[in-house]
Amino acid sequence: MCMVIFAPLFAIFAFATCGGYSGELRLSVDCANKSESDLSIDIAFAYPFRLHQVNFEAPTCEGKRRETLALIGDFSSSAEFFVTIAVFAFLYSLAATVVYIFFQNKYRENNRGPLIDFIVTVVFSFLWLVSSSAWAKGLSDVKVATDPDEVLLLMSACKQQSNKCLPVRSPVMSSLNTSVVFGYLNFILWAGNIWFVFKETGWHSSGQRHAADTMEKQPGGYNQGGYNQDSYGPAGGYNQPGSYGQVGEYGQPQSYGQSGPTSFANQI
Repeated sequence: MCMVIFAPLFAIFAFATCGGYSGELRLSVDCANKSESDLSIDIAFAYPFRLHQVNFEAPTCEGKRRETLALIGDFSSSAEFFVTIAVFAFLYSLAATVVYIFFQNKYRENNRGPLIDFIVTVVFSFLWLVSSSAWAKGLSDVKVATDPDEVLLLMSACKQQSNKCLPVRSPVMSSLNTSVVFGYLNFILWAGNIWFVFKETGWHSSGQRHAADTMEKQPGGYNQGGYNQDSYGPAGGYNQPGSYGQVGEYGQPQSYGQSGPTSFANQI
């Protein structure tokens, strides 16, 4: 039930917080010649974070000439991989919910449904772990590439001490941090569901039956073995007429039980 409720919800949060992101940073370049300054340089970027395609203009503080620059890095692979896994996990969890509710008999027929569900759950657990880890590393690189102090180093005007270059506003990354958190929450959710799906396959119950059969066979071997019949059991050597309970040396029944003293009295 938790899987049915939380799996689609967590997947939505994961791809929405990452795939729907857009951010902006603002820089200020104050040239020695105030007329050449630009105190509001806005740089906007968004998913899928192909930052090398994000261009912006900045003053050179050499007359009215401006230069066109671009951010550094392409982090689209990890971001798109993460979002793709989230979308497919969302679609599969919705389809599985429909099957659980409306097609329960078909799901359990020939044990095929639980087997497929078990395999898919294991695969998605692994993919959530890999994609979340890859996106966590990609997000760390995005933060570095969009750090205003790092972007200022790209401008030629900021390399001259007579000019003042300052960061005005940094991009807000809270939603991207949330996407990473939900990525690992999805991994925990899917990995935890492996055990419950495994029990639906029937392998768990068959393993228990095999263990029970093994335990039942072990006491039988000791009851029928030499310890009970040949030595110390109810029909063993001390209770049956064995070497000490058969006819003795004088022709009388001899044993260490009640017949022993009677035989000795007769002989006297």
